[in-house]
Amino acid sequence: MLPQIPGKNYPNEVCLNGEWMQPENARISVFDRGFMLGDALYEVIPFYDGKVFALEEHLDRLKYSLSQIRFDFEVEKLVPYILQAVKRSFFAEEDAAVYLQLSRGTAPRTHFFPKSSEPNFLVYSFPVKLKDFEEKSWRLLLAEDIRWHRCDIKTTSYLANTMLNDESHRLGLDETLLFRDGKITEGSHSTAFFVKENVIYTHPEGPEILSGITRKIVIDLCTELALDIREEAYSLKDFKHLDEVFLTGTTTQVMTISEIFTEKEKIFSRPEAGPITRKLQKAFKEKTRKSQA
Repeated sequence: MLPQIPGKNYPNEVCLNGEWMQPENARISVFDRGFMLGDALYEVIPFYDGKVFALEEHLDRLKYSLSQIRFDFEVEKLVPYILQAVKRSFFAEEDAAVYLQLSRGTAPRTHFFPKSSEPNFLVYSFPVKLKDFEEKSWRLLLAEDIRWHRCDIKTTSYLANTMLNDESHRLGLDETLLFRDGKITEGSHSTAFFVKENVIYTHPEGPEILSGITRKIVIDLCTELALDIREEAYSLKDFKHLDEVFLTGTTTQVMTISEIFTEKEKIFSRPEAGPITRKLQKAFKEKTRKSQA
């Protein structure tokens, strides 16, 4: 029997290497490179009312990550399983997400990439509460970014991210906001946006952050709404001048930030979403729901 975690459920079935099965029956070799070395990638793809959103963008990001780790794999072969994962579920017409994981496969353990190995892929769906995100807010912990220097690769090697997120979780907070060399990079599993005097700032793309799909959508929305958006890293020293903060992510969507703490003090507080955050939340909601019509 699989171990349980309060508030978290296993999927009813998973697809492992093209075969659908009960999760307790899913098995891979202990010599799988994803298991042994974290030599694996993943994506989380949202479905609004049972219909996939931004699938091409997620697949393009997976292709980019594959290219960066010299992993040759035909991504398109995964599409049928991604779509089946929700269709086969009990929430085929509801909000959900699909988790996709792809490892380099089974091979004798080496500190270099094997010339040949058979990749292993896992796909499953799970329900997500995507509605009414604009009515929620998060509280953040500010912490130093201790992750590796290739955060643009969406790898399953997430120990540093989970260590950082666990710090906020233990304090009853929702997410950990990260800084490096005096500049904000991103959240442990989200993208950060800052508003100061009607200008929106977010860290430019590069090795320091993951290229968020929702990040790109929000940047496009800013352009459509004639909002001043600048891809510039926000400085820690300017925190006291902030007007608004929000985070974005596949299941986070556009999340209002109400408070930010360091280990010693509260450095940001805004009980309600600011006008720019509200405007972007409204536009994002219209885009995701309208696209399903």
